[in-house]
Amino acid sequence: MDRILQVGMAYQGSRTLLSAVELDVFTALSDGPLPLDALRDWVGLHPRGARDFLDSLVALGMLHRNGGIYSNTTETGRYLNRKSEDYIGGYLEMTATRSYGHWGHLTEALRTGRPQNEIRTGGDFFETLYRDSRALRGFLQAMTGLSRPSATALAAGFPWEERDTVADIGTAQGEFLRIVLNEHPRLRGIGFDLPIVEPIFAEHLARLAERTAFVAGDFLGDPLPAADVLVFGHILHGWDLDTKRMLLRKAYEALPEGGSVIVYGSLVDDGRRTNTHALLSSLTMLIETPAGGEHTPSECRNWMAEAGFGAVYTQRLTGTESMVCGTKLTRARAAHDAGRAAFTDPGRPGADRG
Repeated sequence: MDRILQVGMAYQGSRTLLSAVELDVFTALSDGPLPLDALRDWVGLHPRGARDFLDSLVALGMLHRNGGIYSNTTETGRYLNRKSEDYIGGYLEMTATRSYGHWGHLTEALRTGRPQNEIRTGGDFFETLYRDSRALRGFLQAMTGLSRPSATALAAGFPWEERDTVADIGTAQGEFLRIVLNEHPRLRGIGFDLPIVEPIFAEHLARLAERTAFVAGDFLGDPLPAADVLVFGHILHGWDLDTKRMLLRKAYEALPEGGSVIVYGSLVDDGRRTNTHALLSSLTMLIETPAGGEHTPSECRNWMAEAGFGAVYTQRLTGTESMVCGTKLTRARAAHDAGRAAFTDPGRPGADRG
């Protein structure tokens, strides 16, 4: 029974954390611990609920309390303090203002298969977003927070020393490029996104202006930029199967021989039972998009192979995110691998079944 109630009432803890981000509780504690009254005044809380609210954050593991003095945990001080370079609160702010309400219509989405965001009332999220410069900046900042952990893992775990250029497809503010280029000074980066994003990209990467370029375009209709590595971070999940395959084919066409494509995000585990975050993210795509959804590493590897990529592999990046990488092999290597696969194919008459 306890597990049932814990899951069924989980929205209470979620809403408490989201409100703490909106109220800047963790930023208030960035310069050091504060007693209840001082923290309450800084944040602007009514006395009636302040103590219960802050102590709920303690119980949720989001704050420490020593006597009557509150302080950030190591994680909240790093990731939810607006002054920190690792701040991911923008993504949670977007969750609070958008996704939290839309998730209230999950039952209808499951019954109808239709999105429950602005589309539900005849609107379009992105058309509305692009008309509001403040909302657009907030959305791009949210994407920065979402991509930062995996970008950090990729900066350390991919053989960038063998590459000269990388293009980030759907780059938003360009946070992926900022992290990777800071770790690899000889690398140059290209941000590919819609024209309206360019000023925000240029501002975010001003210190790397000599090593970065912005290419304006729509990845659905325009060719992808040429680079040694093309990166799709949290992109494929927004589209149907045909579009996913089309984007990987376009990546193959844009890459030189020896070039690689990286797809990263919340990939559903192949057994579809352990990566809860990815499975719930796929339900978010049900709510937010006409045909999107998360995929498994095996599915992505198959799509890459269909597009022509070889040497395809999967690698864990964070607790909930992974990447799939494929390489456009040289013609000689591709022919060799194809011949070897044909020789060992157990379905081929006369093949070596070993």
